[in-house]
Amino acid sequence: MRTTVVIVAALISLYSTILKADSVKIHAIHKETFACTEHWDGQFAHAGDALGTDCVIGGWYEDDTRLFQRSYINKGFENEEWFGFKKDVLAPCECTVDSIHINPITNKPGVMTPGRASSITFKTKEGQFVLLAHVRDIAVKVGQEIKRGTVVAKVGNNGYSRNPHIHIGAWDSNGKPMQIQFDQSTLALIDRQ
Repeated sequence: MRTTVVIVAALISLYSTILKADSVKIHAIHKETFACTEHWDGQFAHAGDALGTDCVIGGWYEDDTRLFQRSYINKGFENEEWFGFKKDVLAPCECTVDSIHINPITNKPGVMTPGRASSITFKTKEGQFVLLAHVRDIAVKVGQEIKRGTVVAKVGNNGYSRNPHIHIGAWDSNGKPMQIQFDQSTLALIDRQ
């Protein structure tokens, strides 16, 4: 029995080490309710896209008998109909702004304009990189040290994007894509209070 407990403990320790090495825990990127769609392993090759996630802020539909979340009002054909458009984007980590790219073209929902998205790349003290893409109204500068949860930009719709959202990608110092894990203690969800 003791041998089994030791083996199980060793496997849990090994799994935890592997998980930590292949993932990065980040601060919630919004204060509002949001949902994410994952990029599965092998879907994209580039470190900023591979194992990334796309996050969309939701709003609430409510009538006398129903309450549920959705992403936009009306048909969603205008960016302003999306609950997340121009909402605050929060820094994912205690980090330094490593690079910024700006794409001045704003897409119409459902229509992509090819080209690299506006983005901010952050570098953690551990040498990991976290990218936030499809941003607008960037409020930070390269080299600036940022506290997690600080407003760094607004939600946009540019580059390879069909609707207002934020893409998050992460990779280690060797360029190996990392899985993203949200620190659930940072999910304030001000729209549910």
